[in-house]
Amino acid sequence: MFSKILIANRGEIACRVIKTARRLGIKTVAVFSDADRGARHVAMADEAVHIGPSPARESYLLADRIIDAARRTGAQAIHPGYGFLSENAGFAEACAKAGLVFIGPPPAAIRAMGSKSEAKKIMEKAKVPLVPGYHGDDQSPELLAKEAGRIGFPVLIKASAGGGGKGMRVVESADKFADALAGAKREAKAAFADDHVLVEKYLTRPRHIEIQVFADGHGGCLYLFERDCSIQRRHQKVIEEAPAPNMDTARRKAMGEAAVAAAKAIGYQGAGTVEFIADQDGTFFFMEMNTRLQVEHPVTEMITGQDLVEWQLVVAAGGKMPRTQDQLRIDGHAVEVRLYAEDPARNFLPSTGTLVHLKLPEEGAHVRVDTGVRQGDTVTPFYDPMIAKVIVHDRDRTSALRRMAALMSETEVVGVTTNASLLRALCAHPAFVGGEIDTGFIERHRDSLFAALAPADDRAFAVATLARLAEWQDREPTAGDPHSPWNEQNGFRLLDEGHDEVRWKDGERDVTVIARRLRDGGLRLELPGGAQEARVQRTDDGKLAIGLGGDTFVATVVRRVAIDGGVDYTLFSDGRSRRLRLVDPLDLSMYEAAGAAEATVRAPLPGKIIDLRVKAGDTVSKGQPLLVLEAMKMEHTLAAPADGTIKSVRYAVGEQVNEGAELVEFEAS
Repeated sequence: MFSKILIANRGEIACRVIKTARRLGIKTVAVFSDADRGARHVAMADEAVHIGPSPARESYLLADRIIDAARRTGAQAIHPGYGFLSENAGFAEACAKAGLVFIGPPPAAIRAMGSKSEAKKIMEKAKVPLVPGYHGDDQSPELLAKEAGRIGFPVLIKASAGGGGKGMRVVESADKFADALAGAKREAKAAFADDHVLVEKYLTRPRHIEIQVFADGHGGCLYLFERDCSIQRRHQKVIEEAPAPNMDTARRKAMGEAAVAAAKAIGYQGAGTVEFIADQDGTFFFMEMNTRLQVEHPVTEMITGQDLVEWQLVVAAGGKMPRTQDQLRIDGHAVEVRLYAEDPARNFLPSTGTLVHLKLPEEGAHVRVDTGVRQGDTVTPFYDPMIAKVIVHDRDRTSALRRMAALMSETEVVGVTTNASLLRALCAHPAFVGGEIDTGFIERHRDSLFAALAPADDRAFAVATLARLAEWQDREPTAGDPHSPWNEQNGFRLLDEGHDEVRWKDGERDVTVIARRLRDGGLRLELPGGAQEARVQRTDDGKLAIGLGGDTFVATVVRRVAIDGGVDYTLFSDGRSRRLRLVDPLDLSMYEAAGAAEATVRAPLPGKIIDLRVKAGDTVSKGQPLLVLEAMKMEHTLAAPADGTIKSVRYAVGEQVNEGAELVEFEAS
């Protein structure tokens, strides 16, 4: 076994590998960019080496710097994690040339599966079922359009060199094919430096089922059952579970044996995943093979009781797999959710910012949390915006989903927008719990999953106001004499009852809460729905113990100065969260007319302009695409917010822009 390994990755997967290495007594070396100088994986490793600026192409994607770091620190092997260089055959070859063990499959296997087109040719020879499609080398738009017509719409355009939803487009009709092809090729080129695509028949209600395979250098090859990854947004996974719901023994065996045949066909070694697209009738087709550990590997570990990173290390060191096929069993059910810094209501737009408050579920017998961040860390625009993976294991699927929904209700994040509410809604959705599963689930149930946030109720205004008053109480007296009557907070007034006014903004609604201090130390809050007596006390852990009317409960309230300079209060109580804006009566901007049309289109997050669709003088309609912004490895199309005329375009293609930058100025009709 190795005595020291280098992890050529960052975030939660780097932390995950470090945990297993530490348990096995293996020293670890982390690498980091400028943005990750204070990252969790750097703090966890035994050593850390700086490898370059923040952009991945100038740090985590530079093979020579990573190999040099391994040599200088005396590492014997390199674990690539997933993403970055994990499926780069050239990197695997460079490791071998430098005398380092690449903890992954042989370069030939990576190369064989690196091209989706070539992979399908190999699978066809191995008699693995394939989706009808075109996987050829001729990439002329005319031929691709012709092949799409032959296959029959709807079709799916996919980047041949990568995954993760990048370079992927669903095309419903022939008249939309050309634009979709151009966008897919452009995105594939940016993400993988290769714009080669394939075209396949798009199944209207497919399931995404993948098989975890493993092989060693002694002829052993097996499968560790399946995972269902059908719940997706923008072709990226949101929820994964194992085993797959409604999977019978015969189908599991057929899919597992097909996956093993695929691995053997390319001389595979190590951990890999064979992904299938399955129809509702049970038929399945090979989609691709990921020659690395998958993000969702924890659900397989939970139901099998195996540590797949340990298996990787054993096999890479020349050993045999710790188990045989006959020794593997399925125990219970596991569900994983990906907690992302993104806004589901804005088409899952990534969110950046500092995690000023972070409370993730506590780990235990049923709960595992894989994360690469801590409170105070920053979600930057340079990398994937995943905050954590939360995994639960229980006796059956219903119990696991119920447990996960409760955990998402207890999750607290302030500083970025997250998908926690969506994850909770998904895990509690009757149709999903009942077994309705396919890749279109989120879109089909959008109305119930993305229900509009109801106006804040009296309880929310009361909690926010009590938090504000508690802040005032926490302040030390300003005068030097602690016995001065001017420092008393008992509500005494000479000819009046003492009171405070606190104003809040909830969307477009302004609400003023009057708090009157009672002689017994309590409060009476005048709320929109009527007056209620209240008490508040800060607990040892910083929460607020609140009495309101006849109810008592505990709330967490986080005060944060927003990017626009305003002050937000985020409330967490009874599994619900709410954000209210404190209104400063001295801030004149608060009195500006609400709903005034924005005269510019601004960058929602930092990125690069990769396509402009308009120029000064053009007339546009509401919803018309204006430009394409590349950020966080994805393309984001910005549209006109209203009918009008373009007055100016502030940036050119190729320019970097900051969050909030004014991109296009227009005059509304």
